[in-house]
Amino acid sequence: MIARPRRSVLYMPGSNSKALAKASTLPADALILDLEDSVAPDAKEAARGQVIEAAKGDFGGREVVIRVNGSHTPWGPDDLIAAAAAGPDAILLPKVDGPGAIMLAARVLREHGAPDRTRLWAMMETPNAILNAGSIAAVAADPASRLAVLVMGLNDLAKETRARLTPGRPTMTAWLANCLVAARAHGVDIIDGVYNDIKNLDGFRAECEQGRDMGLDGKTLIHPGQIDICNEVFAPTETEVGNARAIIDAFALPENAGKGVISLNGRMVELLHAEMARRTLAIADAIAALSRSAA
Repeated sequence: MIARPRRSVLYMPGSNSKALAKASTLPADALILDLEDSVAPDAKEAARGQVIEAAKGDFGGREVVIRVNGSHTPWGPDDLIAAAAAGPDAILLPKVDGPGAIMLAARVLREHGAPDRTRLWAMMETPNAILNAGSIAAVAADPASRLAVLVMGLNDLAKETRARLTPGRPTMTAWLANCLVAARAHGVDIIDGVYNDIKNLDGFRAECEQGRDMGLDGKTLIHPGQIDICNEVFAPTETEVGNARAIIDAFALPENAGKGVISLNGRMVELLHAEMARRTLAIADAIAALSRSAA
C-alpha cells in the first residue's frame, strides 16, 4: 500500500522571500507556496517568480504545492502555466466550483509540460463546491484529471455563507462531512481548513483532534508554531501501530488462512480491520521515511 503523510500542510506566502528560504527547514509534511490570498495584488507577479524559483529547491522529501490565483483573475492563467512548467508535486486550484475547473486545469498542465507526477489539489471554499463535492471528487477516476486532494477553505465558506466560525465548528461540520464522504468515495485525500487563532494552542489541538476523529488526513496551517501539534495528532500512536501489526500478524497465521473473521485478544476482528491496519502501518512507515529524508 502506497501512502503519503499529509498531516501538516503549511501555507507559505509567495511574496516573503525569507519565509520561502526557511521552508525547507520546517517539519511540515507538505508546503503550499502561495500566490493567492497571502499575496497583495501589486506583489503577484514578483511573487510568481520567487515561488517558481523556490519550487526547484530541495525540500527533503516534503510535498511541494503551488497555490495559483483563480482562472478568473488577471494573474491566474499565467500562474497556472508557470506552475505547470515548474513541475511541483502539486498545484492547488482555488475557488473550485465544479468538475470542469479540474479538467480545464489538467489540460493546461498537459499542454505546458507539467511532469506526470504533478497532481492537482482543489480548494473546497464556495457554496457550489459543497453542493458539487461528489462530482468534483469523482473526476479522480479519470487519470487525466490528476486530482489527488481536496482542501477545505472554511474562512472563505464563512464569508460566502455568513456562517460563523465558532469553537467546535457546529456550523461547518456538515460541510466537512459532506466533502469527506465525497473524497473517500472516490479515493482522494482531504485536508482540513486553517485555525486562525495562532496563539491558542489548546484550541488548535482540539480542532486537530476533531478533524482527525472525523476522518480527515491532516490540516492546513498558517504558522510554523502549529506544526508539531498537528503532526502529533494526525500520526498513528504507538498503540495503534502495535495493534495494527498484531492484526496483520494474526491474519497471516496458517490457522487463519481464508478466514473473514478471527478472534484476537478476546475481540472479533474482520478483514476490514486488516485493511485499516495496513493503512495505519503504511502511514507510519511513510512518516518515518519522511523524517529520515528531511533530517
